[in-house]
Amino acid sequence: MVKILQNSLFLKILQKLDSIDLRILNELQMNGDITNVKLANKLKISPPSCLRRVKSLERKNLILGYNAIVNPELLGYKVTVFAYVGLESQAENDLKTFESYISNFPEVRECHMLVGEVDFLLKIVAKDWDDFQSFLTKNLTQAPKVSNVKTSLNIRSVKKLPGIPFETMI
Repeated sequence: MVKILQNSLFLKILQKLDSIDLRILNELQMNGDITNVKLANKLKISPPSCLRRVKSLERKNLILGYNAIVNPELLGYKVTVFAYVGLESQAENDLKTFESYISNFPEVRECHMLVGEVDFLLKIVAKDWDDFQSFLTKNLTQAPKVSNVKTSLNIRSVKKLPGIPFETMI
């Protein structure tokens, strides 16, 4: 029943979005610090109209926030590791316990629950390899209900796009 309500809400919201709204979402997704005047000029609409649309998209929770993309290496975080975590059990209480536990560690930048061979995929940043190894042995492998952890060191990232592909919708 919840999925039906979510789908009908999705359809209602999508029906009320026009091509200008989609272009606003796309522009803000790619350049969150663009000024309202520049955004309006790019879309060929008036600045007051543009601002009204942006505020409406924020109220509808289509825009969840704005943030800067910082350079982790220049700030001393030279290691990015992806950890594949398997739990002893997939009982909802155990999943929530792990999620709550892992939320306490700022070096875990992303946590995704998966279907398949592993239960969670984590993106972890560390200053160096020793820093990561310390986190792994003292925190991650000690997490409640963890049965196994496999890690992959990120060598380089060749594509990092935010959000969704609006290009397919516009």
